[in-house]
Amino acid sequence: MTFCHPSRTGWLLTDARLARHGVAAARRLPPGSTIIVRSDDLAPNARRALMIRLKRIARARRLRLFVAAISVDQARRLGVNGIHLRSRSADEARIARRHGLATSAPVHSRTEARAAAKAGIDHALISPMFDTRSHPDARPLTQREFIRFALMSRANAVALGGMTLARFRKLQLSSAASAMHPGWAAIDAWENRRQPQRQKRNWVPT
Repeated sequence: MTFCHPSRTGWLLTDARLARHGVAAARRLPPGSTIIVRSDDLAPNARRALMIRLKRIARARRLRLFVAAISVDQARRLGVNGIHLRSRSADEARIARRHGLATSAPVHSRTEARAAAKAGIDHALISPMFDTRSHPDARPLTQREFIRFALMSRANAVALGGMTLARFRKLQLSSAASAMHPGWAAIDAWENRRQPQRQKRNWVPT
């Protein structure tokens, strides 16, 4: 599968806010983008139904589909592209690679960046980049911290937390000197791309 340049793609994270609109948001993603299905609050049958719907959209639009809180065996049965490992488990990551699955994990600190590197995680979702709605007291990362965590994780860096396409483009420019090509992830930014961007605190725990 051929993926587009990161500046034209992104990562969509589903959560309780996108329980109703996650499918519509997925249909707006550019080809080559990635969806991470979380929605842990849904009943098992409802969550599985959501994953199946998103899998169909992913195939039709050439998207990648990752799922959180799922075993490697379950991911293989569902036919998804990867798993989102909140625990940054080296064993899980190794088993996933053995079966051709990509991995992603959240990184909020040096400790988590080192754990991601030790586990051999493919994609590190580094956050929060800006003020957050669910954690109003959380301090946003500086540009230097983002680059440091990205290099420490030894993974493909994905910026998360209040991200928009405009902010991502600025991040690309400021990261160029470090020879980095970061990606970006969002929740609200994909919900309705036709509406004007508002300053919102839109990061939730990964």
